Amino acid sequence: MFRKLTAIIMAMAMVFSVMAMLTSCSGENEDGIKIGVILIGDETEGYSKAHIDGIKAAANELGVSENNIVWKYKTLESSDCLDAATDLVGQGCTLIISNSYGHQTFMVQAAEQFPEITFAAMTGDFAALTGLDNFVNGFMGTYESRYVSGVVAGMKLKELLDNGTLTAETQPKSFDENGNVKIGYVGAFDYSEVVSGYTAFYLGVKSIVENVIMNVNYTESWFDIDKEAAAAEALIADGAVIICQHADSTGAPSATEKLLNNGTICYSVGYNIDMIDTAPNAALTSATNNWSVYYKKLISSVMNGEDMPADYSVGYANDGVKITPLGKSCAAGTAEKVAEVEAGIKNGTIKVFDTDTFTVSADQFTCTVTTDEAGHVTSCLVDTSFMDWSTMTPIYQGELVECIVDGAFAESTHRSAPYFSIRIDGIIEN
Repeated sequence: MFRKLTAIIMAMAMVFSVMAMLTSCSGENEDGIKIGVILIGDETEGYSKAHIDGIKAAANELGVSENNIVWKYKTLESSDCLDAATDLVGQGCTLIISNSYGHQTFMVQAAEQFPEITFAAMTGDFAALTGLDNFVNGFMGTYESRYVSGVVAGMKLKELLDNGTLTAETQPKSFDENGNVKIGYVGAFDYSEVVSGYTAFYLGVKSIVENVIMNVNYTESWFDIDKEAAAAEALIADGAVIICQHADSTGAPSATEKLLNNGTICYSVGYNIDMIDTAPNAALTSATNNWSVYYKKLISSVMNGEDMPADYSVGYANDGVKITPLGKSCAAGTAEKVAEVEAGIKNGTIKVFDTDTFTVSADQFTCTVTTDEAGHVTSCLVDTSFMDWSTMTPIYQGELVECIVDGAFAESTHRSAPYFSIRIDGIIEN
């Protein structure tokens, strides 16, 4: 009888052991969370790497094992995203994140199908309009670090002008007919996200060197090394001395480095990741996001059963953005100037889109703008609706909001994603 009872106990122990193993494999653990991540790229692409690093850092800080994170790499902005989200639900994920704007419309479909799962669409812009409690958007105040990276570029430009390296006589193609120095910007698309970023960068440069103009070349792709390199080369051929980018590859910095090494005066400001390894002589810095700040807030909210704001965006004041280490070609005094500007942004004495620092012309309005006689913006009404542009009708109806507050455009306050789309004087889109 004793042997029989022992055998029963041993059998039951084996059953419980197997059940424990199965539970562990399904991703349930003491964390109470399993995270699915849908990425437009992978570790080889700067934008996705920044998200990967941010998620890993946040998870580690919160005690969530990397075994409880399921990655879906190189997921197209198509129904592939919905398929990936559905598969992640099937794998037991209770939080599913996507990192590309084009994933958003498929993520909201998944959120509607699986109301018990939290879906977070990074860089999205209509979560607050959907009425869904389980669908959120997040962004960082990248325009702030764009501005600071522009200050770095402006300091280099000033050095080149002050020491006589750059003059209208020796480098005539680098100046326009009014004596303005030319800089360039490689942009992916003409979305508000890109417009907001390149305007902030330009204003940062202009805070150091007043007489500057900027040409923007679009690639119509977030990641295309060849197109980004070709866009940078074309801008430099036209005389641009500094090349910044809002695109995800190393194409622009690589092209700039090659031309600099061949004797052309040109320097690079990158995005997402430190570009010094790619362009050791040309790279000045990169504007980047500390995504771990957002992901820590998101993951801890899900773990604790707390509500996550439909829109969440933070900048320098919350360590959400920064610039990467300064390159060896940066001008003397740049670090001190950066520290001064970052402090000013944090305490509110410097406002990136201060309306006193730019003007607009009537034919450049892209939203409902009112200006004074000097061309300074006194009112800007932005429609926060999510539109079907093919029919010009709202898919999700938003409010018309006033964005000029205390003499500056209030970016990323009415929603997390940027909505600055004013085309200001001094910037030419190609």
